[in-house]
Amino acid sequence: MIYRNVIAPTRAFGQYSHEIIRHPRLNSDAVRLLTWQLSLPRGARESLSRTAERARIGACAFGRAKRQLKEEGFVHERRVQGAGGHWITQQLVSSAPLTADEAAKILARTPLPTCGDQVSPQVAPSPRNRAAGVPAVGAPGAPSTGGHPEEEPVEDTSNLPSAADEPADEPAAITSPRQEEARALVGALPLLSPALRHIPPAMRDELARLAARWLDAGHTSADVHEHVLRGLPGAGTPVHRPGGLVRYLLRDVPPRALPRPDDPSPSGPRLSSRLEGARECSGDHTQPMLFRPVGDETLCGRCAARTPVEP
Repeated sequence: MIYRNVIAPTRAFGQYSHEIIRHPRLNSDAVRLLTWQLSLPRGARESLSRTAERARIGACAFGRAKRQLKEEGFVHERRVQGAGGHWITQQLVSSAPLTADEAAKILARTPLPTCGDQVSPQVAPSPRNRAAGVPAVGAPGAPSTGGHPEEEPVEDTSNLPSAADEPADEPAAITSPRQEEARALVGALPLLSPALRHIPPAMRDELARLAARWLDAGHTSADVHEHVLRGLPGAGTPVHRPGGLVRYLLRDVPPRALPRPDDPSPSGPRLSSRLEGARECSGDHTQPMLFRPVGDETLCGRCAARTPVEP
């Protein structure tokens, strides 16, 4: 029997949902990182990496915890160009999961600093506060956009964005005609193995798009399921990120192997060369009895010897 003694603090305490502490897909480092950020005073300019350093969370553990918080919608990031041409990373920490559109609206209303290369996290209001009309963090304003200089620069400039930071002109996503079949394929993954039961719902659309590429290439749903099962670790090895593992396994689509002309038809059973020409006896046997007939007889030699000959 367990007894608990809880003394309510009179100062220096925070308010956040118990669902954060009991979240099934957040490890202890992710919960500590999130609750630490939510406990900071309003206006604190402490980045997630600085919080991990103060909480003695290592680099690998911090990266894993940050990925989990981003996948579950508690952390959002974006890079924008601020005053003076500096590129700034904005981080948004929320006490409740937010979609990408909700996070973008909150970050758009957050004023940018005049210098620096990273903005400390801003804590978004909970859904209850938003419903009650509590305003979001920061003063309202138009989102910052980076424009072209009026004149050509004549001197060397610094802090230019890399090619990865520049938005690429990506073509519009093409919906596969087998998208619904791919969704059903992904929905059946938790039934294949206990290791795949906790795939985040937010990743199912992405996994369905990857599975649709396999179906478009000629693979069947059974082929995809078999490929995923082959990629799972051995029994007893835990899978901490099943969605990421399935995404890795479906990233590359192999060409579908075509049947050779000398292969038997897949519709019929494939028999061993020793059983070719054999026939199942129609007599009374506990198990099927195969024999090699001489003519068109349907009984094996033993059953034929027991059957009386008609005059």
